[in-house]
Amino acid sequence: MHGNYRDRALLDAVYQVECTLQIDGCCEGGFGEPAHSNQSRHGKGGGLKAHDCFVASACRSCHRELDQGRRFTREEKAEIWLRGHERTMLALWQMGLIQVAA
Repeated sequence: MHGNYRDRALLDAVYQVECTLQIDGCCEGGFGEPAHSNQSRHGKGGGLKAHDCFVASACRSCHRELDQGRRFTREEKAEIWLRGHERTMLALWQMGLIQVAA
């Protein structure tokens, strides 16, 4: 496979999920935008974003804190993102926006 996995439909679906990062003192709530993982194990690096399947729904404020903020260590940011990713995938499944192919 050349490049990283891209799925416009999945990213569009993420916009229908409220912010799942929910960073205290930062979160604006409401519908989020796709926040890709910043971890190399998810395909980030060499000028590429992570694979589109590694996203969390983030309000702009939480997304900015995750990518540019200095409140948290790299490890803490990874944990915040992972929790948000899990919540995002569950919400997408519960909303019927993603499903397992038969």
